Amino acid sequence: MNDEHGLRSRFGVSAPSAAGLGLASSGFVGLMGIITAELLYPNYSTRRDISDLGSTRPPDPVIHEPSATVFNATMLVTGLVVVLSAYLLYRVADRRGFPVALGVFGLGAFGVGVFPGNVTPWHGLFALLTFFSGGITVVLSSRVVSRPFSLLCGFLGGTSLTLLVSVFFYGLVVRGPHPLEFLGGGGIERWVVYPLVLWLLAFGGYLMADSRDSDDAILD
Repeated sequence: MNDEHGLRSRFGVSAPSAAGLGLASSGFVGLMGIITAELLYPNYSTRRDISDLGSTRPPDPVIHEPSATVFNATMLVTGLVVVLSAYLLYRVADRRGFPVALGVFGLGAFGVGVFPGNVTPWHGLFALLTFFSGGITVVLSSRVVSRPFSLLCGFLGGTSLTLLVSVFFYGLVVRGPHPLEFLGGGGIERWVVYPLVLWLLAFGGYLMADSRDSDDAILD
């Protein structure tokens, strides 16, 4: 176990607890920011891509304000807070793979905010980075927490990754309609994204729990 007494003595909380606060906050900001941007977007349907809230794709991108500003700011704040939380966990964790993956997840979300949908190819690359690294991060988190929460982490991460891989499988291999095509592209995307957002809230709460066991699970 690495030393975390400096942070605890200065702020009265452990590094995992501070990271938990950040992750739970980022989950709240991410979820409510997307919902708010949807409400501010004229005639928006959740069958549409989430990123359309910031800007649709070329050749004729459409940007609606204030929806675009709300969405892009949401991604920037969410990504930055996740990266900072990952740094806190990296400082004290013996298992470095998980906080590194978490940091990449946050970087991807931040990049989505920096590069809206009209900025190609960067927006697409950062969106894919967010989806893949997010799913991997959530699956990895099941190895650093105790049961039964580890089962929930595995389920959320597995759901997100399975849906994401299936999109590429049906698009590139089968070259046919996805079984969930009736949900629309935005509906399928939400099955990839929302498990990650729910995990941020749940994992953040786990780390903030006033229990020595919760700290040990991430530090050892």
